[in-house]
Amino acid sequence: MVNYPNGKRNTSKALVTTTNNHSKIEYGKRGMRFEEAIDLANQYYLKHNIAVIHKKPTPIQIVDVDYPKRSRAVIKEAYFRKASTTDYNGVYRGKYIDFEAKATQNKTSFPLINIHDHQVQHMQQVSEHGAICFILFYFSFHDEVFLLPIEPFLKYWDMYKNAEKKSIPMSEIKKYGYHVEKKYQPRIDYLKVIDHIYFNELN
Repeated sequence: MVNYPNGKRNTSKALVTTTNNHSKIEYGKRGMRFEEAIDLANQYYLKHNIAVIHKKPTPIQIVDVDYPKRSRAVIKEAYFRKASTTDYNGVYRGKYIDFEAKATQNKTSFPLINIHDHQVQHMQQVSEHGAICFILFYFSFHDEVFLLPIEPFLKYWDMYKNAEKKSIPMSEIKKYGYHVEKKYQPRIDYLKVIDHIYFNELN
């Protein structure tokens, strides 16, 4: 049990995507979880010397350990030493990248309660210092991934904090974000979208 304690953007939507028949990203044992797909993409980027991006480790304080066998130790209870910030960070084309990955089974919107104040504060701070900062949203029902830069996201976050909105409609994420096409390798090629937004490249 674990207890929880400036590059200028290109706003054009002329990003070329392709239709494919690749299997759906799933939560079950037979499929691939969303973050696992991102991890594999990052491994691909690293192997091909494209970018260095890793999932952030979160230090934990182990409280209770069970030893059912001499060769194995099972952590029964642990605490995060501090609240985590975002899921991933790294360097791409000389720019610092920092982003969060969120998945939902909702059909029409993403509930903002699933994002925390300290995460948004961190993203806003690194963005103000010139980082490329965004959120990857995965809508499992539609099997679609979108990249939403931090700037338009903050507008919805402000409305959420003012009790004006409880979620971001998928239609709005489509409008202000960018579709991430799924391909063979890497499965979720989100850096292609970054090339388009921040480096004005279509390919």
